[in-house]
Amino acid sequence: MGLEPWRRWGPYVADRAWGTVREDYSSDGDAWNSFPHDHARSRAYRWNEDGLCGWSDDRQLLCLGLSFWNGRDPILKERLFGLNQHEGNHGEDVKEYWWFIDGTPTHSWNRWRYHYPRVEFPYRDLVEGNRRRTRRDPELDLLDTGVFDDGYWQIDVDIAKASPEDLRWRITIRNRSDVDDTLHVLPTMWFRNHWSWGRNEDRGGITRDDDALVAHHDELGEFRFSSDDAATVPLFCENETNHARLYGTEPITPYPKDGIGDHVVSGAATVNPDEVGTKAALWHEIVVRARAEHVIELRFCRVTEPAGNEDVFARRRAEADDFYEGVIGGGVDDEARAIARQAFGGLCWSKQWYHFDVGHWLDGDPVGPPPPSGRGDIRNGNWRHLRNADVVLMPDPWEYPWYASWDLAFHCIAFAHLDPCWAKEQLLLLSREWYMHPDGQLPAYEWNFDDVNPPVHAFAARRIFQIDGGADRHFLERVLHKQLLNFTWWVNRKDAEGDNLFEGGFLGLDNIGPFDRSMPVPGGGVLEQSDGTAWMARYCIDLLDLALILAAEDDVYEDLAVKFFAHYARIATAVETQGLWDEDDGFYHDQLRWPDGVRQRIESYSLVGLLPLSATAFLDSEAHGALQSLGGTIERMVRMRQVDADILANVWGAEGGALLSVVPPDRVRRVLWRMLAPDHFLSPHGIRSLSRWHRDHPLELQLGGTTTRLDYEPAESTTELFGGNSNWRGPVWFPMNYLLVAALRDLANGLGSGFTVECPVGSGDLLDLHAVADDLSDRLVSLFRRRPDGTRPCFGDDERFQHDPDWSEHLLFHEYFEGEDGRGLGASHQTGWTALVAVLVVERGATG
Repeated sequence: MGLEPWRRWGPYVADRAWGTVREDYSSDGDAWNSFPHDHARSRAYRWNEDGLCGWSDDRQLLCLGLSFWNGRDPILKERLFGLNQHEGNHGEDVKEYWWFIDGTPTHSWNRWRYHYPRVEFPYRDLVEGNRRRTRRDPELDLLDTGVFDDGYWQIDVDIAKASPEDLRWRITIRNRSDVDDTLHVLPTMWFRNHWSWGRNEDRGGITRDDDALVAHHDELGEFRFSSDDAATVPLFCENETNHARLYGTEPITPYPKDGIGDHVVSGAATVNPDEVGTKAALWHEIVVRARAEHVIELRFCRVTEPAGNEDVFARRRAEADDFYEGVIGGGVDDEARAIARQAFGGLCWSKQWYHFDVGHWLDGDPVGPPPPSGRGDIRNGNWRHLRNADVVLMPDPWEYPWYASWDLAFHCIAFAHLDPCWAKEQLLLLSREWYMHPDGQLPAYEWNFDDVNPPVHAFAARRIFQIDGGADRHFLERVLHKQLLNFTWWVNRKDAEGDNLFEGGFLGLDNIGPFDRSMPVPGGGVLEQSDGTAWMARYCIDLLDLALILAAEDDVYEDLAVKFFAHYARIATAVETQGLWDEDDGFYHDQLRWPDGVRQRIESYSLVGLLPLSATAFLDSEAHGALQSLGGTIERMVRMRQVDADILANVWGAEGGALLSVVPPDRVRRVLWRMLAPDHFLSPHGIRSLSRWHRDHPLELQLGGTTTRLDYEPAESTTELFGGNSNWRGPVWFPMNYLLVAALRDLANGLGSGFTVECPVGSGDLLDLHAVADDLSDRLVSLFRRRPDGTRPCFGDDERFQHDPDWSEHLLFHEYFEGEDGRGLGASHQTGWTALVAVLVVERGATG
């Protein structure tokens, strides 16, 4: 079956659309307060939609989702609740429990779970309780309030496609309490509001046909949404803002967006008695006996679709089982297979339709009020060309419901194991003319497209090319041409002194330094970054490899190969000679270059100093031969002193290939000594982002009359840097660990099995670097494995998650993990780059 029709409908509706930059029309850039959660039920979104278990077409014209009411809440449960940046004591944070259990890349089979309290949802208690807590206190979470102690509703949703546009939904509602109770279930269908802004008039409409809902749209056609429960009550309203509630002005309709919710909760006359609208729901009022369950089956399809009663669910699930058997492969134990499958499934649920026309956002809409003056100075004023309307893999559909450029590169590596064609499309997407800036910069993320993310897209392209069988040269050509533009931007903009030591700012590592690396240095210094320089060396190596592959059939690319080798050699020479390496302690550091020429090392032990290890690649014999064929040109560059001859020792010394490494072998040992020491970087579950040595030796710097401090913080951050909702001062992060595993394997191929190091330091065990990579992979996967007592590190000390089978059976893939005990932290559904755990499982199985 062709892929495109099967991907037309999918879980493309965000878990959160309120509080985003796109919906921020304020004068101060405070997106959270510009569109708070309290407005979400009553205010039409401008750019996209959100919902529970939300689905839509790939242009998000028509949406599907679920709403619930436990008979006690003040509002209908239509979307997930969480705290905004000002309310959470560790940044924004969702306060709900749901799981992406399974999914396929065509969305032919999908599973989702949600736990909903029977008692009133404690909206106010969560806000006020967290507001009272400091950054040194733990978050107050929903479980802490006790609302699940007297039982709850467990809602499982299976979605299977009988055909590309015939969706079957099975909703299993379990009463996890000892008393009979009633749950209101409202499967909902609505049109995204694209007509209220003066740019599009086709609003579509929904009507009733017997007990079903029928959506009519000039472009989409007609679709029917029906339930197997004959006792349902269809309810209709408009997906329009409730102006009376929010602004105290005259309503534009008596049946606004929150009309269904007000009718169900309080009996208000806010649903259309004529049974027409742009939003409609099938109201089920279900009594479920204690410890029993009730099943609702829904069907969404074109009105012309014939009746079908076959067991689509069993068939699609069996197909998904077969598909993942092939993806994950042999050599993998059952538990690792289950971890990988849920990670891959969650990645499929992380797709969202992302819509943002920055020009329209800056200028305002024809029928809306003019934007505040100076709006382009708040953020993104330099990105007027950016016009996004695509399905994109997101980092986290609630906390980060927008793409981030370096996150997406890692998402694509994982997704290439499922659907390499779509992974390639995604990787190329950011380089398209409606994303990439005309000067070659890639958009970072919507809070500030001008920020700089690490240049990892060429690395991802090499990985995807290999995962896909190493034959799609057309893909490599497209990537290389686009990356040339971005590479040139980096060279021109992020090497302030022209000395091949690069800046870049925070580079995605947020608070890893003692001060904000994205801001000017007090006193006028320039921060020359070990990580920025290593990223650029890595970039050169990856582009060199792409050029060598293409040069095998087209000698036009030989010139590019020489260019990138020369850039790599100059950067490697700069790393060697200009102060980033500290011979005394055997580590790399950022350094401040002051106006008087004095250089000052930032003597921290962090991922910043480990990243030069990742500026490594092993070129196989074919690529090595292609590089050797350019030897005359390279030797001429040496004679002209354009390349340091000593750098060549790190290229020609490997057996059966070529090892390119910014870090020479003697320094590899020294850096790995610190990286593999439990008292420094090596935790039971991966490499920490900051050495534990700083727990007893915090770093303090005096800059511009201010003392800045860097402490080891293995869990949540206590600093306000970057909002305080992520932390690179001790926790374990998957993308950096994945890069280090890849570097270890390249170093192992180049240095051979005779090159061994002690791992862990102090154990007396000498391992070759392949074995070290295996050990690190196993530590990362162990975050999700059950220990002998049945508990999982990622669940921390939460008794319900550890011991209640309704909560412990399925996993959450967090943004990062505590540096000591491995519990999950940050965004709870970061199945974007944390899905790299599935890649580690697959690669570990392939290597044995």
